[in-house]
Amino acid sequence: MSAESTPGPGIPGDTGTDGARHRGKGRRRKSQKRHKGLMITAWTAAGIVVLGGVGAGYMYFALNDNLKSVDIDQALGTDRPKKADNGSENILVLGSDTRAGGNKKLGGGTDDGSARSDTAMIVHVYEGHKKASVVSIPRDTLIDRPSCTDTKGDEHPAARSVMFNSAYTTGGAACAVKTVESITGLRMDHYLEVDFSGFQKLIDDLGGVEITTTKSIDDPDSHLKLKAGTHTLDGKQALGLVRTRHGVGDGSDLGRIQLQQAFIKALVHQIKDVGVFSNPKKLLDLAETATKAVTTDSDLGSVNKLASFAHGLQGISPSDLHMITMPVAYDPADPNRVLLREKKADRIWQALEHDRPIPKSATSGSATGEAKGVVSAP
Repeated sequence: MSAESTPGPGIPGDTGTDGARHRGKGRRRKSQKRHKGLMITAWTAAGIVVLGGVGAGYMYFALNDNLKSVDIDQALGTDRPKKADNGSENILVLGSDTRAGGNKKLGGGTDDGSARSDTAMIVHVYEGHKKASVVSIPRDTLIDRPSCTDTKGDEHPAARSVMFNSAYTTGGAACAVKTVESITGLRMDHYLEVDFSGFQKLIDDLGGVEITTTKSIDDPDSHLKLKAGTHTLDGKQALGLVRTRHGVGDGSDLGRIQLQQAFIKALVHQIKDVGVFSNPKKLLDLAETATKAVTTDSDLGSVNKLASFAHGLQGISPSDLHMITMPVAYDPADPNRVLLREKKADRIWQALEHDRPIPKSATSGSATGEAKGVVSAP
Protein backbone atom coordinates (compact mmCIF):
# COMPACT_ATOMS: atom_id res chain seq x y z
CA MET A 1 0.00 0.00 0.00
CA SER A 2 1.42 3.43 -0.92
CA ALA A 3 1.49 6.79 0.78
CA GLU A 4 -0.67 8.10 -2.04
CA SER A 5 -3.65 5.93 -1.13
CA THR A 6 -4.24 5.89 2.62
CA PRO A 7 -4.32 8.93 4.93
CA GLY A 8 -2.65 8.61 8.31
CA PRO A 9 -4.34 9.45 11.59
CA GLY A 10 -3.59 12.68 13.37
CA ILE A 11 -3.38 14.85 10.23
CA PRO A 12 -6.41 17.18 10.25
CA GLY A 13 -7.72 18.01 6.80
CA ASP A 14 -5.59 15.49 4.95
CA THR A 15 -7.31 14.15 1.88
CA GLY A 16 -5.19 11.05 1.58
CA THR A 17 -3.65 12.05 -1.72
CA ASP A 18 -0.14 12.15 -0.35
CA GLY A 19 0.03 10.52 2.99
CA ALA A 20 0.36 7.56 5.10
CA ARG A 21 1.34 4.07 4.29
CA HIS A 22 4.39 4.26 2.03
CA ARG A 23 7.66 3.50 3.76
CA GLY A 24 10.43 5.98 3.00
CA LYS A 25 12.51 4.05 0.51
CA GLY A 26 16.21 4.53 0.01
CA ARG A 27 16.72 5.83 -3.52
CA ARG A 28 18.94 7.98 -5.70
CA ARG A 29 17.77 10.81 -7.96
CA LYS A 30 18.67 9.87 -11.53
CA SER A 31 20.79 13.00 -11.93
CA GLN A 32 22.86 11.95 -8.89
CA LYS A 33 22.77 15.60 -8.05
CA ARG A 34 20.98 17.04 6.63
CA HIS A 35 16.55 13.77 21.94
CA LYS A 36 17.89 15.37 21.37
CA GLY A 37 17.90 18.57 19.39
CA LEU A 38 21.59 19.11 19.24
CA MET A 39 22.03 20.51 15.73
CA ILE A 40 22.75 24.03 16.89
CA THR A 41 25.29 22.76 19.38
CA ALA A 42 27.35 21.29 16.60
CA TRP A 43 26.86 24.33 14.42
CA THR A 44 27.65 26.64 17.32
CA ALA A 45 30.64 24.51 18.20
CA ALA A 46 31.91 25.16 14.71
CA GLY A 47 31.16 28.84 15.03
CA ILE A 48 32.93 29.45 18.30
CA VAL A 49 36.11 27.87 17.02
CA VAL A 50 36.65 30.95 14.87
CA LEU A 51 39.76 32.15 16.63
CA GLY A 52 40.36 35.40 14.76
CA GLY A 53 43.75 36.82 15.70
CA VAL A 54 43.89 35.52 19.26
CA GLY A 55 44.82 31.87 18.62
CA ALA A 56 48.29 31.36 20.08
CA GLY A 57 50.24 28.32 18.92
CA TYR A 58 49.67 26.38 22.13
CA MET A 59 45.92 26.93 22.00
CA TYR A 60 45.84 25.97 18.35
CA PHE A 61 47.45 22.59 18.98
CA ALA A 62 45.39 22.00 22.12
CA LEU A 63 42.17 22.59 20.22
CA ASN A 64 43.37 20.48 17.33
CA ASP A 65 43.99 17.58 19.71
CA ASN A 66 40.44 17.93 21.04
CA LEU A 67 38.81 17.42 17.66
CA LYS A 68 37.63 13.99 16.51
CA SER A 69 36.94 13.28 12.84
CA VAL A 70 35.75 10.45 10.61
CA ASP A 71 36.62 9.89 6.95
CA ILE A 72 33.17 9.73 5.38
CA ASP A 73 34.44 10.08 1.80
CA GLN A 74 36.72 7.06 2.04
CA ALA A 75 33.97 4.90 3.56
CA LEU A 76 31.34 5.83 0.97
CA GLY A 77 33.53 5.96 -2.12
CA THR A 78 32.43 7.66 -5.34
CA ASP A 79 28.89 6.27 -5.69
CA ARG A 80 27.28 9.40 -4.25
CA PRO A 81 25.24 12.39 -5.43
CA LYS A 82 27.31 15.13 -7.05
CA LYS A 83 28.50 18.19 -5.17
CA ALA A 84 26.80 21.49 -5.97
CA ASP A 85 28.95 23.87 -8.01
CA ASN A 86 27.50 27.19 -6.79
CA GLY A 87 28.94 27.42 -3.28
CA SER A 88 25.87 26.09 -1.46
CA GLU A 89 26.44 23.27 1.04
CA ASN A 90 24.53 20.52 2.81
CA ILE A 91 25.60 19.54 6.32
CA LEU A 92 24.24 16.52 8.14
CA VAL A 93 24.17 17.23 11.87
CA LEU A 94 23.50 14.46 14.37
CA GLY A 95 22.95 14.46 18.11
CA SER A 96 24.63 11.45 19.69
CA ASP A 97 23.53 10.00 23.02
CA THR A 98 26.22 7.41 23.59
CA ARG A 99 25.75 5.61 26.93
CA ALA A 100 29.47 5.61 27.59
CA GLY A 101 31.66 7.90 29.67
CA GLY A 102 30.23 11.24 30.72
CA ASN A 103 26.96 10.56 28.93
CA LYS A 104 25.86 7.66 31.14
CA LYS A 105 23.96 9.94 33.49
CA LEU A 106 22.53 12.04 30.67
CA GLY A 107 21.47 9.54 28.03
CA GLY A 108 18.79 7.64 29.89
CA GLY A 109 17.98 4.05 29.04
CA THR A 110 20.66 1.43 29.39
CA ASP A 111 24.30 2.21 30.20
CA ASP A 112 25.61 -0.24 27.64
CA GLY A 113 28.18 2.05 26.04
CA SER A 114 26.33 2.00 22.69
CA ALA A 115 25.79 5.09 20.58
CA ARG A 116 22.46 6.29 19.24
CA SER A 117 21.44 9.24 17.13
CA ASP A 118 18.04 10.51 18.10
CA THR A 119 18.28 13.79 16.23
CA ALA A 120 19.23 14.40 12.62
CA MET A 121 19.05 17.65 10.72
CA ILE A 122 20.04 18.61 7.20
CA VAL A 123 21.38 22.15 7.15
CA HIS A 124 21.33 23.64 3.65
CA VAL A 125 23.43 26.80 3.43
CA TYR A 126 22.42 28.75 0.35
CA GLU A 127 24.77 30.33 -2.17
CA GLY A 128 26.36 33.38 -0.58
CA HIS A 129 26.01 31.89 2.92
CA LYS A 130 23.45 34.48 4.08
CA LYS A 131 20.49 32.14 4.58
CA ALA A 132 19.94 28.51 5.54
CA SER A 133 17.15 25.95 5.59
CA VAL A 134 17.11 23.26 8.27
CA VAL A 135 15.18 20.02 7.75
CA SER A 136 14.67 17.84 10.82
CA ILE A 137 14.40 14.11 10.15
CA PRO A 138 12.25 12.34 12.77
CA ARG A 139 14.17 9.44 14.29
CA ASP A 140 11.01 7.27 14.24
CA THR A 141 10.57 7.49 10.45
CA LEU A 142 10.37 4.02 8.90
CA ILE A 143 12.70 3.76 5.93
CA ASP A 144 14.48 1.26 3.74
CA ARG A 145 18.10 1.52 4.87
CA PRO A 146 20.72 0.94 2.15
CA SER A 147 23.71 -1.34 2.59
CA CYS A 148 26.77 0.55 3.72
CA THR A 149 30.39 0.30 4.79
CA ASP A 150 31.39 2.03 8.02
CA THR A 151 34.62 3.93 8.65
CA LYS A 152 36.25 0.75 10.01
CA GLY A 153 35.62 -1.05 6.73
CA ASP A 154 32.86 -3.31 8.09
CA GLU A 155 29.95 -3.94 5.73
CA HIS A 156 26.33 -3.78 6.84
CA PRO A 157 23.43 -5.22 4.81
CA ALA A 158 20.38 -3.25 3.72
CA ALA A 159 17.21 -3.44 5.81
CA ARG A 160 13.56 -2.69 5.04
CA SER A 161 11.07 -0.75 7.16
CA VAL A 162 13.45 0.13 9.99
CA MET A 163 13.68 3.30 12.06
CA PHE A 164 15.79 6.04 10.55
CA ASN A 165 18.10 6.28 13.57
CA SER A 166 19.05 2.61 13.14
CA ALA A 167 21.45 3.74 10.40
CA TYR A 168 23.75 5.42 12.91
CA THR A 169 23.38 2.65 15.47
CA THR A 170 24.27 0.06 12.81
CA GLY A 171 27.18 1.69 11.01
CA GLY A 172 27.91 5.05 12.62
CA ALA A 173 28.45 8.30 10.76
CA ALA A 174 29.14 6.77 7.33
CA CYS A 175 25.92 4.74 7.29
CA ALA A 176 23.92 7.71 8.56
CA VAL A 177 25.28 9.88 5.75
CA LYS A 178 24.64 7.23 3.12
CA THR A 179 21.07 6.73 4.35
CA VAL A 180 20.33 10.45 4.17
CA GLU A 181 21.84 10.71 0.71
CA SER A 182 19.81 7.69 -0.40
CA ILE A 183 16.56 9.22 0.87
CA THR A 184 17.16 12.74 -0.44
CA GLY A 185 19.38 12.39 -3.50
CA LEU A 186 21.45 15.24 -2.01
CA ARG A 187 25.20 15.19 -1.37
CA MET A 188 26.10 15.77 2.28
CA ASP A 189 29.16 17.98 2.00
CA HIS A 190 29.94 17.87 5.73
CA TYR A 191 29.12 15.95 8.87
CA LEU A 192 28.91 17.26 12.45
CA GLU A 193 28.03 15.29 15.57
CA VAL A 194 27.72 16.40 19.19
CA ASP A 195 27.09 14.43 22.37
CA PHE A 196 25.04 15.06 25.51
CA SER A 197 27.79 15.97 27.92
CA GLY A 198 29.32 18.40 25.45
CA PHE A 199 25.95 20.03 24.83
CA GLN A 200 25.27 20.55 28.52
CA LYS A 201 28.70 22.02 29.27
CA LEU A 202 28.60 24.26 26.22
CA ILE A 203 25.33 25.87 27.34
CA ASP A 204 26.75 26.39 30.83
CA ASP A 205 29.91 27.97 29.42
CA LEU A 206 27.77 30.24 27.26
CA GLY A 207 25.98 31.47 30.40
CA GLY A 208 22.64 29.86 29.64
CA VAL A 209 20.03 30.45 26.95
CA GLU A 210 16.91 32.57 27.42
CA ILE A 211 13.62 31.14 26.20
CA THR A 212 9.93 31.87 26.78
CA THR A 213 7.36 29.13 27.35
CA THR A 214 3.68 29.77 26.65
CA LYS A 215 2.68 26.70 28.66
CA SER A 216 4.06 24.95 31.74
CA ILE A 217 6.27 21.93 31.03
CA ASP A 218 6.56 19.06 33.50
CA ASP A 219 8.28 15.93 32.22
CA PRO A 220 9.80 13.58 34.83
CA ASP A 221 11.47 11.54 32.07
CA SER A 222 13.65 14.45 30.94
CA HIS A 223 13.76 15.98 34.44
CA LEU A 224 12.38 19.28 33.17
CA LYS A 225 9.90 21.41 35.07
CA LEU A 226 9.18 24.95 33.87
CA LYS A 227 6.28 27.27 34.52
CA ALA A 228 4.90 29.38 31.68
CA GLY A 229 7.08 32.47 31.29
CA THR A 230 10.64 33.54 30.50
CA HIS A 231 13.58 31.45 31.72
CA THR A 232 17.36 31.40 31.35
CA LEU A 233 18.10 27.71 30.97
CA ASP A 234 21.36 26.25 32.24
CA GLY A 235 22.94 23.26 30.53
CA LYS A 236 20.91 20.65 32.39
CA GLN A 237 17.63 22.43 31.75
CA ALA A 238 18.48 23.02 28.09
CA LEU A 239 19.25 19.34 27.65
CA GLY A 240 15.94 18.51 29.32
CA LEU A 241 14.10 20.83 26.96
CA VAL A 242 15.51 19.37 23.76
CA ARG A 243 14.89 15.85 25.06
CA THR A 244 11.37 16.24 26.41
CA ARG A 245 8.53 14.64 24.52
CA HIS A 246 5.92 13.68 27.13
CA GLY A 247 5.66 17.14 28.64
CA VAL A 248 4.29 18.88 25.54
CA GLY A 249 2.11 18.31 22.50
CA ASP A 250 0.97 14.80 21.66
CA GLY A 251 3.97 13.15 23.33
CA SER A 252 5.60 12.18 20.03
CA ASP A 253 9.08 12.78 18.70
CA LEU A 254 7.52 15.30 16.32
CA GLY A 255 6.53 17.53 19.24
CA ARG A 256 10.05 17.34 20.58
CA ILE A 257 11.39 18.49 17.21
CA GLN A 258 9.20 21.60 17.46
CA LEU A 259 10.86 22.45 20.78
CA GLN A 260 14.31 21.75 19.38
CA GLN A 261 13.81 24.11 16.46
CA ALA A 262 12.57 26.88 18.77
CA PHE A 263 15.59 26.36 21.02
CA ILE A 264 17.96 26.57 18.07
CA LYS A 265 16.68 30.03 17.18
CA ALA A 266 16.92 31.13 20.82
CA LEU A 267 20.51 29.88 20.96
CA VAL A 268 21.52 31.66 17.75
CA HIS A 269 19.99 34.84 19.21
CA GLN A 270 21.91 34.32 22.46
CA ILE A 271 25.25 33.81 20.73
CA LYS A 272 24.91 37.00 18.74
CA ASP A 273 23.67 38.91 21.80
CA VAL A 274 26.68 38.03 23.98
CA GLY A 275 29.09 38.86 21.19
CA VAL A 276 30.85 35.50 21.04
CA PHE A 277 32.49 36.29 17.73
CA SER A 278 33.85 39.63 18.96
CA ASN A 279 34.96 38.57 22.46
CA PRO A 280 38.34 36.76 22.29
CA LYS A 281 38.33 35.47 25.87
CA LYS A 282 34.76 34.16 25.62
CA LEU A 283 35.65 32.65 22.29
CA LEU A 284 38.63 30.72 23.62
CA ASP A 285 36.79 29.48 26.71
CA LEU A 286 33.96 28.17 24.58
CA ALA A 287 36.28 26.77 21.93
CA GLU A 288 37.87 24.43 24.48
CA THR A 289 34.48 22.95 25.32
CA ALA A 290 33.20 22.97 21.77
CA THR A 291 36.13 21.14 20.20
CA LYS A 292 35.76 18.38 22.78
CA ALA A 293 32.03 18.11 22.08
CA VAL A 294 32.03 17.57 18.33
CA THR A 295 32.99 14.93 15.81
CA THR A 296 33.39 16.13 12.22
CA ASP A 297 34.06 14.72 8.80
CA SER A 298 37.75 14.65 7.91
CA ASP A 299 37.43 17.77 5.73
CA LEU A 300 36.60 19.77 8.89
CA GLY A 301 38.94 17.83 11.16
CA SER A 302 41.31 20.67 12.05
CA VAL A 303 40.89 24.01 13.78
CA ASN A 304 41.86 25.91 10.63
CA LYS A 305 39.35 24.09 8.44
CA LEU A 306 36.59 24.25 11.01
CA ALA A 307 37.26 27.94 11.59
CA SER A 308 37.15 28.69 7.88
CA PHE A 309 33.89 26.81 7.52
CA ALA A 310 32.36 28.49 10.57
CA HIS A 311 33.43 31.95 9.44
CA GLY A 312 31.05 31.59 6.50
CA LEU A 313 28.09 30.99 8.84
CA GLN A 314 28.42 34.14 10.93
CA GLY A 315 26.10 36.18 8.75
CA ILE A 316 23.15 33.85 9.26
CA SER A 317 20.77 35.29 11.87
CA PRO A 318 17.68 33.64 13.43
CA SER A 319 15.45 35.36 10.89
CA ASP A 320 17.56 33.84 8.11
CA LEU A 321 16.90 30.28 9.33
CA HIS A 322 13.97 28.47 7.73
CA MET A 323 13.25 25.44 9.89
CA ILE A 324 10.93 22.60 8.98
CA THR A 325 10.37 18.92 9.69
CA MET A 326 10.55 16.35 6.92
CA PRO A 327 6.92 15.68 5.93
CA VAL A 328 5.60 12.51 7.56
CA ALA A 329 2.34 10.85 8.55
CA TYR A 330 1.61 8.72 11.60
CA ASP A 331 1.80 5.02 10.80
CA PRO A 332 -1.70 3.50 11.08
CA ALA A 333 -0.09 0.22 12.16
CA ASP A 334 1.92 1.83 14.97
CA PRO A 335 1.26 5.36 16.33
CA ASN A 336 4.84 5.46 17.66
CA ARG A 337 6.23 5.39 14.12
CA VAL A 338 5.89 7.76 11.18
CA LEU A 339 6.01 7.30 7.42
CA LEU A 340 7.66 9.52 4.85
CA ARG A 341 5.25 11.49 2.64
CA GLU A 342 7.36 11.03 -0.40
CA LYS A 343 5.73 13.41 -2.87
CA LYS A 344 5.91 16.29 -0.42
CA ALA A 345 9.47 15.40 0.61
CA ASP A 346 10.54 15.37 -3.05
CA ARG A 347 9.53 19.04 -3.31
CA ILE A 348 11.99 19.77 -0.49
CA TRP A 349 14.87 17.81 -1.96
CA GLN A 350 14.33 19.34 -5.40
CA ALA A 351 14.25 22.86 -3.94
CA LEU A 352 17.50 22.29 -2.05
CA GLU A 353 19.14 20.62 -5.01
CA HIS A 354 18.51 23.75 -7.05
CA ASP A 355 19.30 26.09 -4.13
CA ARG A 356 15.75 27.44 -3.94
CA PRO A 357 13.54 28.22 -0.92
CA ILE A 358 11.43 25.31 0.33
CA PRO A 359 7.81 25.78 -0.80
CA LYS A 360 5.10 25.91 1.86
CA SER A 361 3.19 23.20 -0.02
CA ALA A 362 5.94 20.73 0.89
CA THR A 363 5.01 20.73 4.58
CA SER A 364 1.32 21.69 4.67
CA GLY A 365 -0.84 19.01 6.26
CA SER A 366 2.11 17.04 7.64
CA ALA A 367 2.05 15.60 11.15
CA THR A 368 3.59 18.10 13.60
CA GLY A 369 3.34 16.73 17.14
CA GLU A 370 1.18 19.70 18.21
CA ALA A 371 3.91 21.51 20.15
CA LYS A 372 4.44 24.50 17.87
CA GLY A 373 4.55 27.82 19.71
CA VAL A 374 5.17 26.34 23.17
CA VAL A 375 8.74 27.70 23.24
CA SER A 376 10.12 30.84 21.63
CA ALA A 377 13.06 33.22 21.84
CA PRO A 378 12.34 36.29 24.03
